[in-house]
Amino acid sequence: MNTNLADALKTQANTHQYFTTGFTERTGLAWHQPTPAGASVGRALSVVLPAHNTAYALPTVLDALGAQQHAADVEVILVDDASTDATFDIARRHPAVTTAVRLSQRRGSAAARNAGARLAQAPTILFVDADMALPAHVLADVAARAEADTVLTGFRHNVPYQASPGGGPLLPEGPPLLGADHRVTWRPPVGKILPYSGITLTDELDGRPLDATNDFQTLGYGRAYYDWDLPRMVVTALLAVPREQLVDVGGFDEEFGLLGWGMEDTHLGAALIAAGCLVVPLRQAVGFHLDPPDAAAQWQAKLASWPATLARYRHLLSLPAPVGHGRDFTTAADKHLTDAEVITR
Repeated sequence: MNTNLADALKTQANTHQYFTTGFTERTGLAWHQPTPAGASVGRALSVVLPAHNTAYALPTVLDALGAQQHAADVEVILVDDASTDATFDIARRHPAVTTAVRLSQRRGSAAARNAGARLAQAPTILFVDADMALPAHVLADVAARAEADTVLTGFRHNVPYQASPGGGPLLPEGPPLLGADHRVTWRPPVGKILPYSGITLTDELDGRPLDATNDFQTLGYGRAYYDWDLPRMVVTALLAVPREQLVDVGGFDEEFGLLGWGMEDTHLGAALIAAGCLVVPLRQAVGFHLDPPDAAAQWQAKLASWPATLARYRHLLSLPAPVGHGRDFTTAADKHLTDAEVITR
């Protein structure tokens, strides 16, 4: 009988210094240094964006993708999860998008990501939220560093919605800030149970998860930094994964999308870690995460569904670590695509 997922995580180290040091010795580039376009020559990348009612931000996001400076072979696949706004129309017309997909009915972001991954041709898939505007070096950062056993995670700088004079969201001046991400700067509540770990902090904490864990290395073997463990560091707002490994573990568990918000990326992270992948941060890869106009209401709805998705995640931890699920992944993704509208340039 296969080891359950929770126990499998306890056997996996995340000591990636040999990998990052080897990259620097081979290329002359520091691991966290923005990457010149030429360093990504000969590499291939499939960018997959799941989208639902993101027309308010999508032109800005796609313009940023179109402005990326790289020498890699890149395709951009946007999967519209049955939006009721202009999301699909924007996607199918924008020159940065090579494949635009519209699902016939809403199935959740996990299903949308799986459908995009099914169409992806490159060995590395970069998942980007459809409300994440990236600096021009990020695709080169990822393409130059991606390998078959690494999960590369970037970071996000949330930006409250404010309309610009041109009608799109107003972006802050200057680059996105690494410290704006909770995995970097974290100030948890005092005296309240933290739902993920169940711990309660009695004193204020100036938490520094990224620094305190040596770029997540000390989170190997199932260890934690207060409320953070290694799977929680895997966030699909900006995340590169090896396509072959993604398919083998079955992709994203689509039950999460039916239950609500959260934990689908955490579970994927757990599955990939159990399969032997390293989780390596890219400190220079930070995007502006553009809040919607009704961000407060959406956030409350997301939090309301989190207990259900957390319960699903805990259940999956008790099951065997997923392996050899490629056929199931293909069958499910093909079913989504059967009646989808697909436009390819």
